[in-house]
Amino acid sequence: MNPDPEVRVSEIPTAAQVRKTLADLANPTDAHHLQRFFKTGPGEYGEGDIFLGIRVPATRRVAKQFPTLPLAQIDELLDSPMHEERLAALFILNARFADASKPRARDDKAREEMVDLYLAAVRRGRVNNWDLVDASAENIIGPWLLDKDDRALLFDLAQQDSLWERRVALLSTFAFIKAGDPSTTLELAAILKEDHRDLIQKALGWMLREVGKRVDPAALTDFLNANAPELGRTALSYATEHLDPEQRAAYRAMR
Repeated sequence: MNPDPEVRVSEIPTAAQVRKTLADLANPTDAHHLQRFFKTGPGEYGEGDIFLGIRVPATRRVAKQFPTLPLAQIDELLDSPMHEERLAALFILNARFADASKPRARDDKAREEMVDLYLAAVRRGRVNNWDLVDASAENIIGPWLLDKDDRALLFDLAQQDSLWERRVALLSTFAFIKAGDPSTTLELAAILKEDHRDLIQKALGWMLREVGKRVDPAALTDFLNANAPELGRTALSYATEHLDPEQRAAYRAMR
């Protein structure tokens, strides 16, 4: 099997070309493993998802072959039943959004079109596993809102029942944390702390940990002093990972 086949990309690349390139990398053994790892069985969070069996670095390399894939073709891939096709679409969308965000060539109209496309895919359930959310939210929604005072979009997402919309809200704030602003993360954490679904608690604890690690340890401990009793064990474990053992024990004792 050719480990990384390349296609001759036409002047206007297509979703079909991306599919063909990915299909040539499919590995049934890896597909079986990935379907178990991403919980695709009945009643699990990834129920019904189908994997080709392609590792993430290879999917990234395929995405890099199609930097000018039109938005309509990206949207077509986002509706694919194949997980790696959706992931490749998100990698391409990330790159296109980054290009449109470069200071000397910033194109806010194009950026808004990409945000709208992404949010529509999220809301119709196509960004529907934790790796898809984590690969995209902080690269699209986060930068889009970074210089805006109105971040109501994230609070709207956080109010939805959808696990994935809520995780998008949280992970989008990673862009703010990296820019030194923990405020929206902490506001969302106060809303979502009582959602004890594992993938929300993990995201919540992760973002809180990053607040303390990258921005302000006091902001983390202030939040924990007020909210630790209501956090799930997983979120609290993640959030306190970089605190000293005595602090971790004290917060665990508050539950």
